[in-house]
Amino acid sequence: MQIGQFTQALENWAPLHFQEDYDNCGLLVGNTNTICTGVLCSLDCTEAVIDEAIEKKCNLIVSHHPIIFKGIKQFDENNYVARIVTKAIQHNIAIYAIHTNLDNLLNGVNKTLADRLHLENRRILAPKAGLKDENGQEIGSGLIGELPLETDENEFLKWIKEKFNLTIIKHTPLIGKPLKSIALCGGAGSFLIGNAKTQKADCYITSDLKYHDFFEADGKLLLIDIGHGESEQWVSDLIVAYLTAKFPTFAVLHSLVCTQPITYFK
Repeated sequence: MQIGQFTQALENWAPLHFQEDYDNCGLLVGNTNTICTGVLCSLDCTEAVIDEAIEKKCNLIVSHHPIIFKGIKQFDENNYVARIVTKAIQHNIAIYAIHTNLDNLLNGVNKTLADRLHLENRRILAPKAGLKDENGQEIGSGLIGELPLETDENEFLKWIKEKFNLTIIKHTPLIGKPLKSIALCGGAGSFLIGNAKTQKADCYITSDLKYHDFFEADGKLLLIDIGHGESEQWVSDLIVAYLTAKFPTFAVLHSLVCTQPITYFK
């Protein structure tokens, strides 16, 4: 099995032209013709993940977030990105990123959150005109669906705290009505607050909201920030499941490294 067979499968699932203009998806380090010895999947590609790949003899890392995002002008040991990329090259490890192209699939990143909320009647929150996935479904940013039953706001907050393994939740004041229509976007999703309001969502769940973003709710919906890493904590599971289904006799491993860079003082 060559590395290119895995990257081609990933691109059949989430084509590179589905990514946002600012993104950097695809094979960032390595050669598609190299024989693959093992695949390690993670949310981020950190130095600890490289070390894990070396230990487990995996020469392909598939991460959600691209390790190379901004331009690198110097490859020196004081720059953590340059240090990680250099170490990967020294150990002949390829690095592949499947980021906003996976975000934009109906059955991509947002599915991992929607499944845990049992959302029904799911659709893309902000579709991209003229683009469809391999199943003929719309692609685009965010997702909106409905809870099986109307749910009290306080009970819903308790429920997502449990379902998403959260220690803290940031949210706007309660809107004073049961919740039924739920919009969500894994990762940074402040740009979709207007779409959630336009589509009459009772609640919008996302992350990385700034202080002034919360004012945009304007009492029209409950706006919830669950944290970036928390909103994408099951993405590597999604990638492992996809590649395992495509290559059932090959070792596709889930990284055991916690790459979450934020901790909370309790």
